[in-house]
Amino acid sequence: MVDFENDIKNCVQVLQNGGTILYPTDTVWGLGCDAMNTAAVEKIFAIKHRPKQKSMIVLLADARDILQYIAAPHPDIIAIVETFERPTTVIYENALGFPDNVVNKDGSLAIRVTTDPFCKALIKRFRGPIISTSANISGAATPATFKMIDDAISSNVDYVVKYRRDDDSIVAPSRLVRINEDGGMEVLRG
Repeated sequence: MVDFENDIKNCVQVLQNGGTILYPTDTVWGLGCDAMNTAAVEKIFAIKHRPKQKSMIVLLADARDILQYIAAPHPDIIAIVETFERPTTVIYENALGFPDNVVNKDGSLAIRVTTDPFCKALIKRFRGPIISTSANISGAATPATFKMIDDAISSNVDYVVKYRRDDDSIVAPSRLVRINEDGGMEVLRG
């Protein structure tokens, strides 16, 4: 396995200082920042030229962390999330503690619990949730690999991760779901 320790250290420092990163996720390359830092989130919106009403995904390292950030999730949410066999982003109602520019106007928040070793290590070392949004200008195609990322994106972040730049594997964006009161899933994006 390639060593990503230097990338983790550099990312944590940038995140702690309110900066932005370009990093590999369990799906596509993403733009990220401290999900609790309003100004950092604004930088991501600016880099992507993304409309403010379109909220972004928050990455967490462990399913139990959902309980810290969502008021009254489904009682079996940890067990449900731990059964996912592919990257799945869940839209939750009643987000707690996030800045207004992270939470949707209706109070909902999209969260993915990552299984990716790099992302998991980064979030745990940073000790907080991070933003994850595809590394493209809003409306443009999502780049499938690092080599496809537009210079307008990579030149405007504070740190670009070196780990996995040569990985040409194509992975689809995450599945997007809501968990119903009965524990059933409504798939919004397959």
